[in-house]
Amino acid sequence: MGKNKLKKFREMETIDCVMQVPFGVLDAQGFPLRGHWHEDYFHNDNPIIIELGCGKGEYTVGMARLRPDCNYIGIDIKGARMWTGACQARDEGLTNVAFLRTNIELLPAFFAPGEVAEIWITFPDPQMKKVRKRLTSTRFMELYRQVMRDRGVVHLKTDSPFLYTYTRAMTSLNGLEMEADTDNLYESQYLDDVLSIRTYYEQQWLSRGLPTKYLAWHLPGDGELEEPQEDIPYDTYRSFSRGYLETHPTGAASLNAASESGSEE
Repeated sequence: MGKNKLKKFREMETIDCVMQVPFGVLDAQGFPLRGHWHEDYFHNDNPIIIELGCGKGEYTVGMARLRPDCNYIGIDIKGARMWTGACQARDEGLTNVAFLRTNIELLPAFFAPGEVAEIWITFPDPQMKKVRKRLTSTRFMELYRQVMRDRGVVHLKTDSPFLYTYTRAMTSLNGLEMEADTDNLYESQYLDDVLSIRTYYEQQWLSRGLPTKYLAWHLPGDGELEEPQEDIPYDTYRSFSRGYLETHPTGAASLNAASESGSEE
């Protein structure tokens, strides 16, 4: 591990809004804030909204700035990325934001039933070959049900035509009530200040002429869910290396994006 990552991990241990509990670390007593986030951490009754795979935390921090009447928790297993948003939250004195470093599969260990009002999924790996790892699969819908209030809203922003098509099929097959559906967010009626927040990955995709797609749906607390069986064409592009946009801020769109390997977020 590089010195810079080690430095970030050490600093993360000193930031009050960060909790690091990777897989296998929970003790027999469980996570102390489970079921007590409102009274013991945020000290209010405002809705708790979580972002899964928050990366650098751009969306978590951006939403917290815009909506002080809500509480936001960014969740990711990669602490070196999360460090950016955690430092911003600390330096800006944001009291309605937290970061949790852990595995998404462990959500029920950190949140009690009904404790989460909304879930945001921003530019995840579409996992075209691994449905069990797809964050909008029925497997994950069942996981989200264990922590969300009945009919809580799940939001998806994605560059991926595959993931957008798959998720539309999943919600349609299961009769989930849609709140928003567009294959071009910035030309749609849904665009607002929160949806205008752009992450590192979204800037990358937009620079390549790939429109942002957005879906939002209500997730009921019960009812059997089925996986769609239709064949969906794979995406035919992949992401740039993480440092490319920093050294080529205006040249991203000129590269040949063709690739059979799909997105690699």
